[in-house]
Amino acid sequence: MITLPPDPHDIELDQQRGDRAHFLQVFLSQRSQMEALVNRRVGCRATAADLVQDLFLRFWRRPLVQVEELSTYLLRCAGNIAIDHLRSEGTRVRASEGLMVEPADSHGSGPQAALEAGNDLRHVEAALRALPERTRQIFLLNRIHGRKYAEIAKAMGLSQSAVEKHMMRALEACKASLREPETRTPGKAP
Repeated sequence: MITLPPDPHDIELDQQRGDRAHFLQVFLSQRSQMEALVNRRVGCRATAADLVQDLFLRFWRRPLVQVEELSTYLLRCAGNIAIDHLRSEGTRVRASEGLMVEPADSHGSGPQAALEAGNDLRHVEAALRALPERTRQIFLLNRIHGRKYAEIAKAMGLSQSAVEKHMMRALEACKASLREPETRTPGKAP
């Protein structure tokens, strides 16, 4: 009986399976420590569990990197993902606070309120048209299509920080368009 030498592809697959099994073992042994670390930073146990699960998925979907001490590397990554989460939450809060419009008073309903809302919408649309193409595109991907900053950054080949800066510019332009004094319309009393 003739035996063939092992196929290099099979050897590579066996190695990858072994690497994955080792990664899974180390990850599971460090999971509670990672969740505790993230929980201390973000202040929410459920969010910490979600973020650690996201970290697992990130590693599982990509080729494993060889590091000296995998457990230490995973803890550092968990700390970093907590920081990234806090940064993105801060950006979202600042952005949503910036676009909050004061609620209309009870006298504001009716045709006059609709006219003012239409004017505001036209001002915002004009401000968006005046933005650079990339900034406008990032704004629309986030606000209209619901894409997250990380998704936009990956799709456009930018850093998440750059996407956040473009969003801040777009939101500031929208806010500024609403603060600008309205041009007087004919027939309106001064």
